Amino acid sequence: MGIFYYNRVMNNNELLTRGVVEIMEEDHLKKAFSSKKKLRVKFGIDPTAPDLHLGHTVPLRKLKQFQDAGHKAVLIIGDFTARIGDPTGKDKTRPQLNEKDIKKNLKTYLEQAQKVLDIKKVEIHYNSEWFDKNPELLIQLMSRMSMERVLEREEFQRRIKSGQEVTMLEALYPLLQGYDSVAIKADLEIGGTDQKFNLLMGRRMQRKYEMQEQDVLTLPLLEGTDGSKKMSKSLGNYIALTDKPEMMFGKIMSIPDDLIVKYSELLTDLDLKNVVKDAKTDPRGAKMNLAKDIIKMYYSAKDADNAQNEFIRVISNKEAPEEIKSMKLKFKKLNLVDLLVETNLASSKREAKQLIEQGGVKLDNERQSDNVEVDLKKEILVQVGKRKYLKVRS
Repeated sequence: MGIFYYNRVMNNNELLTRGVVEIMEEDHLKKAFSSKKKLRVKFGIDPTAPDLHLGHTVPLRKLKQFQDAGHKAVLIIGDFTARIGDPTGKDKTRPQLNEKDIKKNLKTYLEQAQKVLDIKKVEIHYNSEWFDKNPELLIQLMSRMSMERVLEREEFQRRIKSGQEVTMLEALYPLLQGYDSVAIKADLEIGGTDQKFNLLMGRRMQRKYEMQEQDVLTLPLLEGTDGSKKMSKSLGNYIALTDKPEMMFGKIMSIPDDLIVKYSELLTDLDLKNVVKDAKTDPRGAKMNLAKDIIKMYYSAKDADNAQNEFIRVISNKEAPEEIKSMKLKFKKLNLVDLLVETNLASSKREAKQLIEQGGVKLDNERQSDNVEVDLKKEILVQVGKRKYLKVRS
């Protein structure tokens, strides 16, 4: 898999408008631009899962755009804050990660991030650098911020009103993220709209340390393939950077038509005027162009063409893929529900039953409506949905 770098340098106006929701303080940031100041642009991410998806690339792309414009990209890996868990958008306390899980997740983080960033030119910090080495820093931070200010957070207010607890550890999280901006002397921090409270805390913490306050730039949240909820691995509506080209192409083609322009704006450098026009007149063609452009970024033009051809052959012409994996099982017979779970074509028996009831499962090209017993003495072709195929036998 090749590393792709964005070569088009945006002008300052486009840098501050394309895919941007809000800037605080915009006038101050524009003055910094006009003075030719090289900004220290911060983006932080907690390694709470091993895989990055296209939703994660939205801020990473914006960071790269600032990098291309000559500013210093500063990436904070929250290996310390990941132990607490960001309460943003959560209606209950997040389970804490242990050090082993965090180290496991970290292994692939930078490898995946460099598909977007020129990682050799990025200033990388792990926030354990300052929090692990100075335990008294936590006491210092808590003494500089009132509990009233921290509990202003919307999620905390909602949980308190519903009778749920807010732990002291969760209340500490925004202070820790805010101090990251102090530690690396950030001029600008970028993040999703859901991170606004944390980003503004960076300004407050810098103020407490008598530093120039960072500006803040917020970005839209990217909906997943379901078209409604934020892209998330836990919701199963994500497109992973590690997805194979054919899988990535198919997932992008499955997004609702009304997301074509937003995906193009946030995930590509495509000309939006043409995208808007094509999305109205030929949404299927517009989605194909979108899918090909994204796959070119993370794989190659050849992979994009092959993925498109495979999609047309399998989905449009309803043919089986040219390459289908085979699996040998230790069972002579299995009912269909257990077969789907055993082969990982379904994550649970509940999902398997739903797939069968919805008509989404075929055996040797015949649609199944019941939990039939499957004879595995001879090879059988299992199809789930439009894109999952597997040959199985005992």
